[in-house]
Order: sequence, then C-alpha cells, then structure tokens
Amino acid sequence: MVLIAGPRQAGKTTLAKQIATEYSSSLYLTYDRSADREIIFKESWLPSVELLILAEIHKMPEWKNYLKGVYDTKLPNQKILVTGSACLEIFKQIGDSLAGRYFLHRLLPLSPAECCKVNVPYTIDRFLERGGFPEPFLTEDPVDANRWRLQYIESLLNIDVLDFDGIHSLKTMRLIFEMLRERVGSPISYSSIAEDVSVSPTTVKKYIQILEALYIVFRVTPFSRNIARSLLKEPKIYFFDTALVKGNVGLRFENFVATCLQKNLFAKVDSFGEKYSLSYLQTKERKKVDFALIFEEEILSMVEVKYADDSISSGLHYFQEKYNIPALQLVKELKRERIDKGIEIRRADDYLKSLSL
Repeated sequence: MVLIAGPRQAGKTTLAKQIATEYSSSLYLTYDRSADREIIFKESWLPSVELLILAEIHKMPEWKNYLKGVYDTKLPNQKILVTGSACLEIFKQIGDSLAGRYFLHRLLPLSPAECCKVNVPYTIDRFLERGGFPEPFLTEDPVDANRWRLQYIESLLNIDVLDFDGIHSLKTMRLIFEMLRERVGSPISYSSIAEDVSVSPTTVKKYIQILEALYIVFRVTPFSRNIARSLLKEPKIYFFDTALVKGNVGLRFENFVATCLQKNLFAKVDSFGEKYSLSYLQTKERKKVDFALIFEEEILSMVEVKYADDSISSGLHYFQEKYNIPALQLVKELKRERIDKGIEIRRADDYLKSLSL
C-alpha cells in the first residue's frame, strides 16, 4: 500500500484522484461520507477495481487491523492508496502492525522548489503572507485567503482534534495553539506553558503532540548523538502554515525556511528510505545555529537564517570553526552572494528553489 499523509487541504485528494486517472478502474471512498462507510465496512467494491483509494480511514475503529485485512486478502491486480490528514503512525490504537505492508509519503504545502518545477510564479513575500497551502496561496483575493485561514483554524481546533482521545478542554488546546504561534523559533518549555495555562506539563506535551499529529506544527529538536538526551531537551516548534506565525517578518521567514527544509528531508526519507532529519544546534553557553541537516546521526551542513543581516552569525562561525562543518547563511534581502570565513552567504530564494522534492 501507499499511505499519503499530510495537512488538511494540502492537496491529498486532488493528488489521489489525479493518480486514479492513470488506472482503467478506480474507486475513491472516504470514511467521512456515510454512503462510503457502508462500502468500506462490507468491503463491497468490485473485483475489477484496479486502484482502491481509502481516505480518512484512520478515523475508523481498529483501522490498522482493517487495513491489514484488506491488504492481505486483496486480489493480485488491486493496488491500495490510503490518504489521511493526520500522521497515521502517531495514532496509538490497538491493532496489528502494518509494518512491511506500506510505504509512507508525506504531502506538504507548496514551496519555491515545487513552484519552479511546475512553472507557478511566486515570491517569498507571498509565501510569508499567504503560507504555502494551495488555496490561499493561489487565490488572487487576499480577503479570500484570510477567510480560508479563519475557517481552517476553526475546523482544526473544533473538529479534527476530537478524533483524539484525552482532549479534556478545547479552550486549553486553543490557548496552547495561540501561545505556540508567538513562540516560533525559540526552544519551548512545557513547564512554562503549563504554568501559563494552568495545566500539567504532561498535558501540554500531549496537546502539542496532537497538533503535530494533525500536521499543524512540527518539532525541531537539538542535535545530539545520544537520541534519548536530544528528545529530553527543549524542542523548537514551527508551523506548516507560515501565515499562522505571529511576530515580526524575520520569525515568519525562519518558519518558512524550516518548512522548506523539512519538506526536502521528508522527500528524501519517503522516496529513498534514507535517514535524514532536521535539528538545531545550541551549546550550554547559548551559542546556536538555527538548523542542522542530519544524515545517519551526523551533521551534513548547518543553516542560519537572516531576513536582511548579511554579517556572519557568531554561532554559525563558532560551530564552523570548531567542528569544520559546512555552513550556510541564508538571507532574504541580499545584494551579493559571497564566501566569508569559510561560510557561504546565499540568497534564500536561490537556495530554496534548488532543493529537491
């Protein structure tokens, strides 16, 4: 099977239906539709169906067992495509493992590299204002984009989160969501947020994990060869929708670069099975670098993000000089690219559109 996961309204349904046109016989069923649920429960599709598309199936009780059974009993000519607006592997329902039965591909919002590939005009400023979701990004009317985002947030926080067990207060979830919007790019303290919203740190961590499972936010953890130590340290939180970020344009730009890097690394993991991840660097003395691209637990390169400042970041210079790690400083407003102290100073747009998909 192929599982396509990603944020709601990133284009999964459009992609699935486009793939369906390549088959002589296909069937699209979504668990959100009552008539389709009846067919899903009874597995009453025709044997001639060459491509079976199942959407939002993770909302079904014991969905893993169901998919395992469908896969193990399918006819040789049938292929199965599963889509969902949640990170399917984060769900902890009791059920048999699907290991060895699927490949995961994550579909994320648009990026400069993707726009270049399909000849869609863009500017970085448009991404910062609209985010990368197709509908608000492509519409000509900024009012329509704002209306889309308002409806999108309400749907996520009032409907989608209810698919998860243990949500005791939608108000608390909304408070945590709003606080994260203002703390993008800074290490997040669960205890500090817990104190601000009067809940336990465990609850804060759980609610953030739910936002992560819904592809609303993603975590970037500090690099450490000891994985356990890395996970215990404070993560940074970024939004898949850059337009949700509250704060100055520099923070939005950092968030946007984070989404592009994450999209690039997810593509490497999902398409080639290579072990890439995104981290950040920080010493006890607070010397830090925004991002580190990791392969097989080793740092491939470091990336510092600046909106207009082209002077070398002290943290980037420290790590590059001490460990001789390839270093790159991306600047949105840059007149001239150059190499300074062994560090590449690059126009952000040129670098981001060169990333593979």
